[in-house]
Amino acid sequence: MSAVPQAASRIPPIVAASSSASAGCGDAPVLRERGQREVFCGLTGIIWLHRKMQDAFFLVVGSRTCAHLIQSAAGVMIFAEPRFATAIIDERDLAGLADVHDELDRVVARLLERRPDIRTLFLVGSCPSEVIKLDLSRAAERLTRDYMPRVRVLNYSGSGIETTFTQGEDACLAALVPTLPRETERDGPTLMIVGTLADVVEDQFARLFASMGVEARFFPPRLSRALPDVGPATRFLLAQPFLADTARALEERGAVRLAAPFPLGSEGTTRWLKAGADATGVADDVFERAVDGSRNRAATSIARQRLQLADRSIFFFPDSQLEIPLARFLSRELGMRLVEVGTPYLHRQHLADELALLPAGTSISEGQDVERQLDRCRAARPDLVVCGLGLANPLEAEGMTTKWAIELVFTPIQGYDQAGDLAALFTRPLDRRGRLSGDRLVA
Repeated sequence: MSAVPQAASRIPPIVAASSSASAGCGDAPVLRERGQREVFCGLTGIIWLHRKMQDAFFLVVGSRTCAHLIQSAAGVMIFAEPRFATAIIDERDLAGLADVHDELDRVVARLLERRPDIRTLFLVGSCPSEVIKLDLSRAAERLTRDYMPRVRVLNYSGSGIETTFTQGEDACLAALVPTLPRETERDGPTLMIVGTLADVVEDQFARLFASMGVEARFFPPRLSRALPDVGPATRFLLAQPFLADTARALEERGAVRLAAPFPLGSEGTTRWLKAGADATGVADDVFERAVDGSRNRAATSIARQRLQLADRSIFFFPDSQLEIPLARFLSRELGMRLVEVGTPYLHRQHLADELALLPAGTSISEGQDVERQLDRCRAARPDLVVCGLGLANPLEAEGMTTKWAIELVFTPIQGYDQAGDLAALFTRPLDRRGRLSGDRLVA
């Protein structure tokens, strides 16, 4: 086994029948598809997780393909000393000439010797058959006994068989929940924000809640020594819609999830913040004073982008589970027409507030049969298609305008200050197409 340095909820079962959407979508059917998919695996979540948790390290146990995937997606050089690497299962391991567990112990020992700043080490499983046979949970327990209290070793699966794209973060945070300290005595409810946010976005939310007199705690924290305590007094807001297993694990610890739309756009951010404010006893007038200036700036920046996007049609291929909150934002605040909103997995409870805000009759698809969805997309000829990298170039060659879905995950898009930037991510492809055809969009 050799180490290459580099800068979950489970996939739902096959269901053939259709079902109806929540009341906000009227009687529009949800098309459930199970066929060929075009998605990244959950290993990709390491790209934003390693940037957030500054004293954590992610060691993928996998193949050279895993190493190339993460290195390419991260776009960093080896000498940048990123906080992830791949322990590659090679021919010597496969031939039985070496004990894989001994090899893993050797790689971990060398890593921790070289990087004394590591406080949490994640062993991340992948999908090669030789990796699936390894019991990484026992390996993590063994290594934790060896290296605690200096380093805690945890494990989760980023395998493409078990997770898609953003579900890697869910699996990681769910593995981290059991390590959270038990809640100390509180005078009242406390607020925790769950989901990986860019530092600039986290700071903005912390300031907004602080101006209401609320101390918001964030999970995951930037440093492992700052893990928030959790218990029955904890109220948590999900910052991302793909954290089903993490939410379930927190609820098992007694925490209570606050129902709200997700903080995308001015409207979504306001409703999300209001849910947190109401749960912690913030008066309405205090809330309004805290958010008024930021909300007005967001509305102004969105209005400029609306001039270019209103009445244009958009089609979402399933990719990140952000599709439904994005569709709500684009429809309600930017006036776009939703042709189809595809999502890898529809968690009805977590998305109930989002579904209630979608236009009646919105076409929603869950899962994917890529050939059938491509046929529907070609028939509709939407103004803009949001899809993965593997579909974007072929669709562009057919004359369609595309937006890479992965950019919506890698870019800070939550909150008031990012609302205009989020809208601009959808105007740029249309502007590019207009420039190429000589037909400029409205300035």
